[in-house]
Amino acid sequence: MSATRQARVLVVSALVASLALTSIYLAAGGASYVPAKTLDPCKHRPWRNPQGIEGMVEQFSISALDGAACELGVSRERLARALATPRSRDRFMQRYRIDDAELARALRAGLVRAVDDAEAAGALSPLLAGPLREAVRRVPLDQAIELIQDARTLLDNVQRFLEPARGLLEQFLPGLSP
Repeated sequence: MSATRQARVLVVSALVASLALTSIYLAAGGASYVPAKTLDPCKHRPWRNPQGIEGMVEQFSISALDGAACELGVSRERLARALATPRSRDRFMQRYRIDDAELARALRAGLVRAVDDAEAAGALSPLLAGPLREAVRRVPLDQAIELIQDARTLLDNVQRFLEPARGLLEQFLPGLSP
């Protein structure tokens, strides 16, 4: 077989394969694809029953992003992308004409919402929700971003703090134990 003939066979094979893939895509409904609508970050979303620290961390971050996005009037996804790097944060702030103080205020409001949601879902003890709420109201911008991106350390410390106190709480305040 000559080189020219081999090249033709390869081109025809590639065309047949691309037509087959396109046909399969269309048959599977690919022509009617509509992207999922972005959810309103101001609308309350109940927490699922968080199993373990990972589930709680994920839901805390989502709730905090929703709260901050609601304050800023953007989608949660857009804010999450903006917080990914300092450069993307700068572009976001320029685009929406906000400064560090306004971003920090919105992120703190989001963190407070996450604490409220965690408490309401029973994932965070009411005994710690109040002090934690006050702490996140004062957290600096960079730490607020870190907490939203990964609240694992914070929530881990809260749970470790509660463990030694669990027996005392059950003994003296049976209705309030975590």
